[in-house]
Amino acid sequence: MNILISGGSGFLGSAFSNEIMARYRAQNKALHITWLTRDSSQAHPNDIDMMTYDELASSDKSFEVVLNLAGAGIADSRWSDARKEQLLASRIKPTESLLAFIKRTSIKPKLMVNGSAIGWYGTQGDKPLTESSGFETDFAHRLCDEWEQLALAANDYGVSVAIVRTGVVIHPKGGMLGKLLTPFKMGVGGQLGDGQQIMSWVSREDWVGAAIFIIEKHLADDVSTQAMHENTQQTTNDTTAVVYNLTAPNPVNNHTFTKTLGSWLHRPTFFTLPNFLLKLMFGEMSTLLIDGQKVLPQALLDAGYEFQQPTLKQALEQQKS
Repeated sequence: MNILISGGSGFLGSAFSNEIMARYRAQNKALHITWLTRDSSQAHPNDIDMMTYDELASSDKSFEVVLNLAGAGIADSRWSDARKEQLLASRIKPTESLLAFIKRTSIKPKLMVNGSAIGWYGTQGDKPLTESSGFETDFAHRLCDEWEQLALAANDYGVSVAIVRTGVVIHPKGGMLGKLLTPFKMGVGGQLGDGQQIMSWVSREDWVGAAIFIIEKHLADDVSTQAMHENTQQTTNDTTAVVYNLTAPNPVNNHTFTKTLGSWLHRPTFFTLPNFLLKLMFGEMSTLLIDGQKVLPQALLDAGYEFQQPTLKQALEQQKS
């Protein structure tokens, strides 16, 4: 399998690359990974190739799978107008480059897996949300939706698309948990607001496992579909667009998250950051901390994915380095 990854060196892309290489090596399966980058001198594992966006524009290489994870971190800084533009551009421009490559290349990928986030659903409190749920319009929704709609254009070129809407990814090496470890270890961690806001999370191990599961499932379905077409002498190239919520099946509220994290670290969690202070500190971006979302991975469960770490306690206690 040949995979092209934008955002390959990031928090999720690097973990995905390491895990799928380890699995395929153990199974004696052929695998070739290329990271798409703007800097050809970027550090990378020896068994991964690098390709710049300029090289992509004229490349005649073929890839079975494109994994599009490029994008600046939505929670890395306050949402000024300039930051909002940066968040959108950092997703749209790489996706446009990938679509231009897909349009031009003679051998199309079989699947494009495109990143997104549960922010697509907007703020809906503790209402259970699955892939068939609607949305509330806010900045996070508009950001995700514009990215998703652009990625779906790959269907126009006969490429199946899977949209992965990611929740809060749990791993000590990065993401929200990585930022919280220091204050919690110092004993100054605590709940946010009233602590009742729902947090839809997923361990990084399960995010990677689910992404590999989705890829392999879609490729297997593609082979089955091609066999059916050959047997019935049909030549049409059907494409599909599927959305998956990459969240664990057991979301928790912020109070439970805080107590579980404190217990794991053997630290007290007496402090509380009130809503007004969160709004003062983070502005509009404080909605990510104050307003909850109860997002459930119905499509993954229906497809047969089995979570390695379905509870927050397991996700913390079974962390890999």
